[in-house]
Amino acid sequence: MSFLSTLAAAFKGGADHRVPLARTFVSPWIYADPVTRAPFDYASAVRRAYLDNPVAQRSVRLVAEGIGGAPLVPVDPALERLVGATSAGQSLLETLASQLLLHGNAYVQVMKDAAGAPVELYALRPERVSVIAGADGWPSAYAYKVGEASLTIPLLDQDASPNVIHIRGFHPGDDHYGAGCLIAADRAIATHNAAAEWNRTLLENAARPSGALVYDPGDGAPLGADQFDRLKQELASAYSGAANAGRPMLLEGGLKWQALSLTPADMDFAALKAAAARDVALAFGVPPMLLGLPGDATYANYREANRALWRLTLLPLAGKILSAIAEGLETWFPAARLAVDLDRVPALADDREKLWSQVGAASFLSDAEKRALLGLAPLDERNIS
Repeated sequence: MSFLSTLAAAFKGGADHRVPLARTFVSPWIYADPVTRAPFDYASAVRRAYLDNPVAQRSVRLVAEGIGGAPLVPVDPALERLVGATSAGQSLLETLASQLLLHGNAYVQVMKDAAGAPVELYALRPERVSVIAGADGWPSAYAYKVGEASLTIPLLDQDASPNVIHIRGFHPGDDHYGAGCLIAADRAIATHNAAAEWNRTLLENAARPSGALVYDPGDGAPLGADQFDRLKQELASAYSGAANAGRPMLLEGGLKWQALSLTPADMDFAALKAAAARDVALAFGVPPMLLGLPGDATYANYREANRALWRLTLLPLAGKILSAIAEGLETWFPAARLAVDLDRVPALADDREKLWSQVGAASFLSDAEKRALLGLAPLDERNIS
């Protein structure tokens, strides 16, 4: 039974599944604007970033899809089926990586069969989950809210095996929730979006800066209110918009057009937009070169940038997710080791080749020590001829 079916069945039953609000822990400042201290609106920030901003969406997808498609070391087939599950072509690891980048928290519900064995790992929407703290302050359950309906999911079942695995990013000022990359990138995303909107508006105005109609009455009467309103209406209807770009303007007596030049701030528009894009990429841990951003001289070439992405972003985040899942499933898979198989990552092939050569040439190391340094499982001495 899927999680949604479980949720629907719980709401149909006679039991009271309303969340005890007195025990639900919601951090008052986990997401807050650093200037106004207003609460951070995650839903609006996600729309601005993932749906409206190409740099932010590509950054998240580059990291999440890389982790979702990363090769893993061989494990128990049952565990491999749980971790490698996909939904509509999107892997569990990709979903969890995206949630950690955007929200800072990822919740994995362990769906079990009648015997208590895990049959499915379901990624919950993090913005719908609230931590319910026990008397000692540690999480004892999680509240999942959809609309006006709420479901309380205990942290542990009657056999003391986990029902929910909470993966969170580090937050220096919160005990229960993590901080995502989106909150750090939100201002840069807003700046980049505003620059794109400014550019679109400028193009609609024939890609020219605005100007002013100057009225010189001479010895005549000043411009009346009716004439002023008519002039504004004609300007809006006949000379504004992309369809009227370059159309000559017919001016009446006493009127002349005076174009306004770009200010130094307007002339620096391209540099401002590029700087905002680089800040967005920096917040999500993606080298700007991989996003096609101009002016990046940090890395010598694309290969070096791709290697830096794996070393500095993908491997640490994948390690956090995989180690949390392995710890949560330790009851059923006590000897499981979930990790990325570094020898099968093309971007790290040069590094692994150098490491293999250095370790292989170290005559003072035993074969067992060499295998340990390379992250390989020890050989069964009985199978060695």
